[in-house]
Amino acid sequence: MTSTKDTTFDPTVLEGLRDRSGESLEPTAVGRGLRIALVCARFNGAITLRLLEGALAALEAAGVDRADISVGWVPGAFEIPLLALAYADAERPYDAVITLGAVIRGETGHYELVAGECARGVQDVQLSTRVPVIFGVLTTNTVEQALERSEADETNKGREAAESALAMISVLEQGSVASA
Repeated sequence: MTSTKDTTFDPTVLEGLRDRSGESLEPTAVGRGLRIALVCARFNGAITLRLLEGALAALEAAGVDRADISVGWVPGAFEIPLLALAYADAERPYDAVITLGAVIRGETGHYELVAGECARGVQDVQLSTRVPVIFGVLTTNTVEQALERSEADETNKGREAAESALAMISVLEQGSVASA
């Protein structure tokens, strides 16, 4: 993991900062009443399944009703943005889309193309639709790194992606940035 005690966010610092601005938008992790879509890549699917387990556990813990969760599968990471767009741009759009998969470096330049285009596509979807689309696609050098980041514990990147989705939904529903 890349975070250290020197780089980890300290929420207690916010107390003093709130008095120094007119508005402070802070995320919550309440999922009741939210519709969440998960776009999952079948390529490296054993890793994706571990990420999905983590994401579903986090959504369940936050109170998201299972009837409000849709899981869609695509062949690989390169195809993720198109299904993410379909969910975000649906007639009844989802509140957030979580993308899950694993791109593991190989011996060719294919890794850079797939990982980069997947990330760009996911970013394009969220910026064009204003629906949070969370990048939960692992981009690792080795299978071991992918396995480490998909452990069934609090370090699971699928869990982190689900928590990020809930945080983004709540922040975007607050204060001056909230839609009418």
